[in-house]
Amino acid sequence: MTAAREGLSAYIAVTAAYWAFMLTDGALRMLVLLHFHILGFTPVQLAYLFVLYEIAGMVTNLSAGWVAARFGLTSTLYAGLGVQVLALIALAQLDPGWTIGLSVAYVMVVQGASGVAKDLAKMSSKSAVKLLAPAEEGGLFRWVALLTGSKNAVKGLGFLLGAGLLATFGFTAAVLAMAAVLALVLLAVLLAMPAGLPKGRKGAKFSEVFSKSPNVNWLSAARVFLFGARDVWFVVGIPVYFYAVLSDGTTEGDRVAFFLIGSFMAVWIILYGAVQAAAPRLLRARKRPEAGLIGAARGWAWGLAAIPAALTLAALASSEPQPWLTVTLVAGLLVFGAVFAVNSALHSYLILAFTKAERVTMDVGFYYMANAGGRLIGTVLSGLAYQAGGLALMLGTATVMVALSALAAGRLHAGHPDVTPA
Repeated sequence: MTAAREGLSAYIAVTAAYWAFMLTDGALRMLVLLHFHILGFTPVQLAYLFVLYEIAGMVTNLSAGWVAARFGLTSTLYAGLGVQVLALIALAQLDPGWTIGLSVAYVMVVQGASGVAKDLAKMSSKSAVKLLAPAEEGGLFRWVALLTGSKNAVKGLGFLLGAGLLATFGFTAAVLAMAAVLALVLLAVLLAMPAGLPKGRKGAKFSEVFSKSPNVNWLSAARVFLFGARDVWFVVGIPVYFYAVLSDGTTEGDRVAFFLIGSFMAVWIILYGAVQAAAPRLLRARKRPEAGLIGAARGWAWGLAAIPAALTLAALASSEPQPWLTVTLVAGLLVFGAVFAVNSALHSYLILAFTKAERVTMDVGFYYMANAGGRLIGTVLSGLAYQAGGLALMLGTATVMVALSALAAGRLHAGHPDVTPA
């Protein structure tokens, strides 16, 4: 087999494993959120359930880049899949008779393990693209956009799957079923992974994970605020608001609300993934110089900030939930998702363009540590802002965070010596 075919086979195998992982990740998030909301958890308590997930992601990304550089990308991919299987099995052991405090602590720890698993798998997959993508013009952007876009579409299906499994089979059976399927995927990947990924280098030092590149650092800062702006409404606030609007409090009403909330979250993520995959074409990346794409990252970020700003004004105009406000939120957040996807795709391309092959896992790990940091900030603020000030404060917070992301993106420059052609 030629090196090119080996690289393509490895890319396909990594992508398939990543798809399977993200399907369970999306389903698990929706299962946990809706299940514990029904049990009476407040928005802040729901946010706590995901805090350790994001903290674990920050620590994992920082260390996983070095682990992959030292021991190879396949080792971190296998570890991510294996830890997620164990986390799902552990979550199924949750006892309904436990106190709320004990339940929160237990789920936080299990979600922390899931956060470790997710970021091991993500760092492995994204780093593989830099090493395996074809060298032709625009090849890197196309491959990274395809991987990221398809992953988010699959995760969107996971949101719908999680809501459907909860409504149909209940929490424990759903979690165990996902663990069984993911264990089979891990076994298949272990048996069939082709050659094509680097095995690691023994001289890799942990201190190398901290980037000295101005572009990598400013892009990472922009990523913190971009994903914080999404998760400040996505994690707790909007699902809880929709539940309050859609459910009448009966078992049948809850079931209908689960499916509608899961469907909205699924459509949002699938739209996000589809636009990400199409971003190279939308931005005419094949014919556009890198400096043009860096400028686009600034412009698209400021365009994104206008959307939550408009939704904040809509929320301020209504003192209580009303049909017109709900319709406005659905439409506005779908537009936010499409514009957000272009921003995210530009970031995902630029981090790989800015790094060098010999330290790709470390720069990607550092960048996704920033990504997890943004999600952590957004997760905490999602519960706090919604509980303290409702929709208006939550959406206003998102507006400020997107503006900060745009300011950080404004510090990127094609003239930095660390910028290498894609």
